[in-house]
Amino acid sequence: MALIDWSDNYSVNVKAMDDQHKKLVSIINELNDSMKTGKSKDVMEKILKGLVDYTITHFSAEEALMKNSGYPGYANQKSQHEDLVKKVQDYQNKYHSGQMVMGVEIMSFLKDWLLNHISGLDKKYGPYLNEKGIK
Repeated sequence: MALIDWSDNYSVNVKAMDDQHKKLVSIINELNDSMKTGKSKDVMEKILKGLVDYTITHFSAEEALMKNSGYPGYANQKSQHEDLVKKVQDYQNKYHSGQMVMGVEIMSFLKDWLLNHISGLDKKYGPYLNEKGIK
């Protein structure tokens, strides 16, 4: 069973960003499934690295859209993105060094952050970008 089920309620009505959000959901679900089935540390590290890398890629694309369109919430979004990347990289480093195990706490954090971020801040840029012709 998936940790996160994508719903159209999460759509920001910008196809490229919705597709990337779906990919993030998929990676988080893969990480959760791997944790639940007791996959090896190597497999977990690979998935966690993929999550970090894809998150950075997604945030760069999202920020570029906002910046290039003059979105007024750009600075706040960028700050939130930077905070999440730091936290996830910290989790990654602690997991890699054996200081932490992958668990429900981390998965809950990732789920809550992603869904709250999409439903809150990201939903706000959708109409703005749509008005600029970005769908």
